[in-house]
Amino acid sequence: MLNENLKHLRKAKGLSQEELAIKLNVVRQTVSKWENGLSVPDSEMLIKLADALDTSVNVILGESVTPDEPDENTELKMIAAKLELLNEQFARQNEARRKRRRIAFIVIGVLAIGSLLFDLVIWLHQNHILDTMAEKEAISAIGGYDGPTAIMVATMQPTSFTLPAIVALIVAGIGIYKTKRE
Repeated sequence: MLNENLKHLRKAKGLSQEELAIKLNVVRQTVSKWENGLSVPDSEMLIKLADALDTSVNVILGESVTPDEPDENTELKMIAAKLELLNEQFARQNEARRKRRRIAFIVIGVLAIGSLLFDLVIWLHQNHILDTMAEKEAISAIGGYDGPTAIMVATMQPTSFTLPAIVALIVAGIGIYKTKRE
């Protein structure tokens, strides 16, 4: 509601986001965040916005102005109540966004751990095969009396997914830590 009203009033006044930002001594991105509903201006900034747009705070907040103007205390109480409601909505949006990001980082972490465990299983399996072949001295005999011999080529190098998995695990750990509830 506030974001739509702000955008409509700014355009009706013929101002760009940049021009409004200059009038309010803020950066253009701040005005953009207000208009996209990503943040809300505080009470002092609402008063500055109303002055810059030649309107009242009630209009910016989406309230219709009645012919009987209420006294200043009632108007301030109404503004405070509207701001409290907007802040609650903003807090709920931020909490939902934080939860989605945390879940994404947890999924990335689980996938990274799974990839590293898979690499470990492959490495252990390769070691076991090499040890078994060395015990039977199968490595030294190429071609045998019982038919063609399969030549096993094994590497002890990590797979191409090991380094990205480690990086993903680190990023996931940092992301999980940063998105914890404070």
